[in-house]
Amino acid sequence: MTADALPPATAGALRALLDDPTPQVREALLEELRRQGEPGLLFLRETSDGADAALAVHARRFLRELGGEDTVQMFMEFIRSFNYELETGLLMLERTVYPALGPADTHGFLDAAAARCRQLLLTPSSARDKCLVLNRVLFHEYGFRGEAENYHDPRNSFLHQVIRRRRGIPLTLSAIYLLVAQRCGIELEPIGLPGKFMAACNLGSEPFYIDAYERGAFRTEDDLRAYFRQIEMPFDPAVLMPRPGGRGAGALLPQPRQPIHRRARPPESQALCGIRPRVRPRLPPSCRTHLMTRKFTPSPT
Repeated sequence: MTADALPPATAGALRALLDDPTPQVREALLEELRRQGEPGLLFLRETSDGADAALAVHARRFLRELGGEDTVQMFMEFIRSFNYELETGLLMLERTVYPALGPADTHGFLDAAAARCRQLLLTPSSARDKCLVLNRVLFHEYGFRGEAENYHDPRNSFLHQVIRRRRGIPLTLSAIYLLVAQRCGIELEPIGLPGKFMAACNLGSEPFYIDAYERGAFRTEDDLRAYFRQIEMPFDPAVLMPRPGGRGAGALLPQPRQPIHRRARPPESQALCGIRPRVRPRLPPSCRTHLMTRKFTPSPT
């Protein structure tokens, strides 16, 4: 038994009560775990990682209520697992900074936006027409915009903040677009370009690409080739190809770098200082101004 561990008898008594559904018992147990302090949190963490899956669920629930979950470590483990479930990953990223944040509000908004889109969708209609409906709902009715004035504001990296402020960067705006499209049964794929993320529609004979940062502007492959010329980088057609098994979502999720240091940083940026995007090319100096303004110049028609 370590210095911070609960005595075995105390741990056994608490473990026997973890799955008790009685509100009075749960309230008393929560108060006792709070009184135990760090040893109580250690007990819950160990139980949440234990072999008893049912008790682990209850232990994690108490951890959430006590604010004792190591949300940063949980997010790092999620990324290292190569899990490409986009919505879960982005919500876990949010909880590294907002541990008490639940998914209900974000889920609720995405569900409501998708329901509104379904009201307007006609059957049959092409993928392009369906995306035009998404554009109307997200960028006109809800008013989402690319954040140009404060592009590096850390709040632009968190879905619930982007939903609240209606401003975001290509990554988060593309994520919202993809998650609403998914709820509407529209098959889109995320693609990561140097300095920009988009959604790709590979249905039909001619794929097209949706620039959520530019209010859902449709782009062609020629437009993307022109973009690469503008930033003086060689164009690789592979970046536009769909990835099997949902791996395209990995382009929108960050990956761990070094241990995260939380001190002396704005709260919203603390979780980001040890994480880097999966797409991090070395860009020539001549394209820095273009990428900072994030303005996309389509190819000549």
